[in-house]
Amino acid sequence: MTEDKVYELQDRRRRAELGGGDRRILQQHEKGKLTARERIEKLLDEGTFRELNLFSATRVHYDGEPVDAPGEGVVTGWGEIDGRTVYVFAQDFTVYGGALGEVHAQKIVRVMDLAAKTGAPVIGLNDSGGARIQEGVVSLDGYGHIFYRNAVYSGVIPQISVIMGPCAGGAVYSPAITDFIFMVEGTSQMFITGPKVIETVTGEKISSEDLGGARVQEGVSGVAHFTAASEEEALSQVRRLLSFLPSSCKERPPHRETPFTWAPDDALLELVPEDGTRVYDVKDVIRRVLDDGDFLEVQPAFARNAVVGFGRIGGYVTGVIANQPKFMAGGLDIDSSDKIARFIRFCDSFNIPLVTFVDVTGFIPGVKQEHGGIIRHGAKVLYAYSEATVPKVTVILRKAYGGAYVAMNSKAIGADLVYAWPGAEIAVMGPEGAANIIYAKEIAQSADPDATRQRRIQEYRERFANPYVAAGAGMVDDVIDPRETRIKLYEALRVLADKHETRPAKKHGNIPL
Repeated sequence: MTEDKVYELQDRRRRAELGGGDRRILQQHEKGKLTARERIEKLLDEGTFRELNLFSATRVHYDGEPVDAPGEGVVTGWGEIDGRTVYVFAQDFTVYGGALGEVHAQKIVRVMDLAAKTGAPVIGLNDSGGARIQEGVVSLDGYGHIFYRNAVYSGVIPQISVIMGPCAGGAVYSPAITDFIFMVEGTSQMFITGPKVIETVTGEKISSEDLGGARVQEGVSGVAHFTAASEEEALSQVRRLLSFLPSSCKERPPHRETPFTWAPDDALLELVPEDGTRVYDVKDVIRRVLDDGDFLEVQPAFARNAVVGFGRIGGYVTGVIANQPKFMAGGLDIDSSDKIARFIRFCDSFNIPLVTFVDVTGFIPGVKQEHGGIIRHGAKVLYAYSEATVPKVTVILRKAYGGAYVAMNSKAIGADLVYAWPGAEIAVMGPEGAANIIYAKEIAQSADPDATRQRRIQEYRERFANPYVAAGAGMVDDVIDPRETRIKLYEALRVLADKHETRPAKKHGNIPL
């Protein structure tokens, strides 16, 4: 082979790697956005990226002329994050606005198939104007092939989407099927129909950012799981998330050998007020229990009456779920039920144990909740916990009332171990409400109704609502010193590490969606 052939290869490679050319790269930078290749470089360990299908070209001719679309508007391949293999595709907005055509879709499908075959996560960096209109229905068919694989590979390998520009129309459904969505504030948007179409159809006027920007899709709709102030921050967050996840459903999450301190934590005595009407931040409890206080919260701005996220206890990766008394008294509503149920199902798919901190007054009452389907949405939590076969440990911190007590990983729906703090109240309803119902006639006829009410409330609390009643019935395995919570959880995760549990053979269940 002559050197001329090698020079030709190098020249073709350089031209393909330049994407849409210097002018369009400059335009991308002027918008505060990185190019597809720059994003991959920042995401992966240095020097590990290996590209696939660099010389792909469309078979379609526009106006009888061949199309110059280097790499078909998407960069695909594999590399490493913290030494572990991942597959990646990054849409190149400098080439036809990153629009998806037939070959563009084939490249993405190819890398997804390789990820599934080899058992490695797949990360999509989305920055696209949507379907390539010039290719017509063929581009829509390309989306269909991607959606199909998102669904079929769900629960097989982690799938992560990073929205780094516009994502509109049918393009939003691929990220929506993946496990986690990251968005960048100010430069990324997601919506089915854009502001102009909405104004034409409904008369409503709204900006792209207010319609589908990062803060809206995380805090209002719950579509996005993480937001970042910059692309660099978003890519760093992806790396951090992957540090908690296994590469596939056939592996356990990465364990860290961590020296464990057995000393009780006195700070835990002060964090949760005994008075059930006083609020506190359950994340303070979570951080005291986790290694180094390191907690990666998922959807922090959505359904804030529930907290979910990842951490480690004694080196064991753990999915954490908690009621948040700072918002809506920690009660369960439609959005928090969806948030908790989906997180449970992800953790169960990838062998991540679940630790649940309970302080719940019940399901949120009201016409809006009932008409919105709180029965159906709350059932998702019951279903998800019951379906999950990973180690499941519960700590009842303060209140656990009614159906919400059952739903929050009680023994009845499959918890392996349930602990309660000494001040916990476990009952059909709170002592105040119960006393008002049970002793309503006596209170009304009393010479001093307030004193009678308080006496009956205290009696109900002592007789029915304390943790020892539940412990006596086997619903609580142990009432523990709050200072030993971290120790107890570490022992539980260690003893349950080899847990094996199956469910009846079936095609799949029918979760109440």
